[in-house]
Amino acid sequence: MTQSLEDYLEAIYVISKEDRLACVRDIAKTLDVKMPSVVKAVHELKKLELVTQEPYGPVLLTQKGRRVAGMVLNRHTLLRKFLVKLGVSRRIADRDACLMEHILSAETLDRIRYYTETEK
Repeated sequence: MTQSLEDYLEAIYVISKEDRLACVRDIAKTLDVKMPSVVKAVHELKKLELVTQEPYGPVLLTQKGRRVAGMVLNRHTLLRKFLVKLGVSRRIADRDACLMEHILSAETLDRIRYYTETEK
Protein backbone atom coordinates (compact mmCIF):
# COMPACT_ATOMS: atom_id res chain seq x y z
CA MET A 1 0.00 0.00 0.00
CA THR A 2 1.28 3.47 -0.83
CA GLN A 3 2.02 6.19 1.70
CA SER A 4 -0.83 8.21 0.26
CA LEU A 5 -3.34 5.39 0.72
CA GLU A 6 -2.16 4.93 4.30
CA ASP A 7 -2.84 8.63 4.90
CA TYR A 8 -6.37 8.28 3.47
CA LEU A 9 -7.00 5.20 5.58
CA GLU A 10 -5.76 6.96 8.71
CA ALA A 11 -7.97 9.98 7.99
CA ILE A 12 -11.04 7.77 7.54
CA TYR A 13 -10.22 6.00 10.80
CA VAL A 14 -9.80 9.25 12.75
CA ILE A 15 -13.03 10.72 11.37
CA SER A 16 -14.87 7.49 12.21
CA LYS A 17 -13.45 7.44 15.75
CA GLU A 18 -15.00 10.88 16.30
CA ASP A 19 -18.45 9.25 15.92
CA ARG A 20 -18.89 10.79 12.49
CA LEU A 21 -19.43 9.26 9.10
CA ALA A 22 -16.42 9.63 6.82
CA CYS A 23 -17.86 11.41 3.80
CA VAL A 24 -15.70 12.25 0.79
CA ARG A 25 -16.00 15.97 1.61
CA ASP A 26 -14.76 15.42 5.19
CA ILE A 27 -11.83 13.27 4.08
CA ALA A 28 -10.83 15.92 1.51
CA LYS A 29 -10.98 18.64 4.16
CA THR A 30 -8.98 16.59 6.68
CA LEU A 31 -6.19 15.88 4.18
CA ASP A 32 -6.43 19.23 2.36
CA VAL A 33 -6.97 17.56 -1.01
CA LYS A 34 -9.57 17.83 -3.77
CA MET A 35 -12.63 15.57 -3.68
CA PRO A 36 -11.70 13.75 -6.97
CA SER A 37 -8.45 12.68 -5.29
CA VAL A 38 -10.45 11.18 -2.42
CA VAL A 39 -12.75 9.36 -4.85
CA LYS A 40 -9.73 7.83 -6.61
CA ALA A 41 -8.11 6.81 -3.30
CA VAL A 42 -11.36 5.28 -2.01
CA HIS A 43 -11.60 3.27 -5.22
CA GLU A 44 -8.10 1.89 -4.58
CA LEU A 45 -8.90 1.17 -0.92
CA LYS A 46 -12.02 -0.72 -2.03
CA LYS A 47 -9.88 -2.90 -4.31
CA LEU A 48 -7.69 -3.71 -1.30
CA GLU A 49 -10.87 -4.57 0.67
CA LEU A 50 -10.07 -1.97 3.31
CA VAL A 51 -13.21 0.14 2.86
CA THR A 52 -16.73 -0.10 1.50
CA GLN A 53 -18.91 2.63 0.08
CA GLU A 54 -22.32 2.75 -1.49
CA PRO A 55 -22.65 5.31 -4.30
CA TYR A 56 -22.51 8.81 -2.76
CA GLY A 57 -22.54 7.28 0.73
CA PRO A 58 -20.03 7.47 3.56
CA VAL A 59 -16.80 5.53 3.43
CA LEU A 60 -16.78 2.68 5.95
CA LEU A 61 -13.77 0.72 7.11
CA THR A 62 -13.88 -3.04 6.83
CA GLN A 63 -12.55 -5.12 9.70
CA LYS A 64 -9.27 -5.45 7.81
CA GLY A 65 -9.31 -1.68 7.16
CA ARG A 66 -9.78 -0.90 10.86
CA ARG A 67 -6.86 -3.17 11.75
CA VAL A 68 -4.51 -1.61 9.17
CA ALA A 69 -5.63 1.95 9.96
CA GLY A 70 -5.12 1.33 13.66
CA MET A 71 -1.56 0.20 12.99
CA VAL A 72 -0.86 3.31 10.90
CA LEU A 73 -2.32 5.59 13.58
CA ASN A 74 -0.34 3.82 16.32
CA ARG A 75 2.92 4.41 14.39
CA HIS A 76 1.99 8.08 13.94
CA THR A 77 1.11 8.52 17.61
CA LEU A 78 4.32 6.82 18.75
CA LEU A 79 6.49 8.96 16.51
CA ARG A 80 4.73 12.20 17.49
CA LYS A 81 5.17 11.32 21.18
CA PHE A 82 8.85 10.54 20.60
CA LEU A 83 9.48 13.81 18.76
CA VAL A 84 7.66 15.87 21.38
CA LYS A 85 9.75 14.12 24.04
CA LEU A 86 12.84 15.31 22.15
CA GLY A 87 11.57 18.89 22.40
CA VAL A 88 10.00 19.28 18.94
CA SER A 89 6.85 21.43 18.93
CA ARG A 90 3.62 19.45 18.69
CA ARG A 91 2.73 20.97 15.30
CA ILE A 92 6.08 20.09 13.73
CA ALA A 93 6.16 16.70 15.49
CA ASP A 94 2.75 15.86 14.04
CA ARG A 95 3.84 16.81 10.52
CA ASP A 96 7.16 14.97 10.77
CA ALA A 97 5.54 11.88 12.31
CA CYS A 98 3.24 11.73 9.28
CA LEU A 99 6.28 11.61 7.01
CA MET A 100 8.29 9.21 9.14
CA GLU A 101 5.52 6.69 9.82
CA HIS A 102 5.74 5.36 6.27
CA ILE A 103 9.47 4.80 5.99
CA LEU A 104 10.87 3.57 9.31
CA SER A 105 11.57 -0.12 9.80
CA ALA A 106 9.82 -2.24 12.38
CA GLU A 107 13.12 -2.53 14.26
CA THR A 108 13.52 1.24 14.46
CA LEU A 109 9.91 1.67 15.58
CA ASP A 110 10.44 -0.99 18.27
CA ARG A 111 13.51 0.87 19.58
CA ILE A 112 11.61 4.18 19.59
CA ARG A 113 8.73 2.49 21.42
CA TYR A 114 11.16 1.07 24.00
CA TYR A 115 12.86 4.45 24.46
CA THR A 116 9.59 6.35 24.72
CA GLU A 117 8.14 3.95 27.27
CA THR A 118 11.24 3.64 29.48
CA GLU A 119 12.72 7.17 29.46
CA LYS A 120 11.33 9.71 31.91
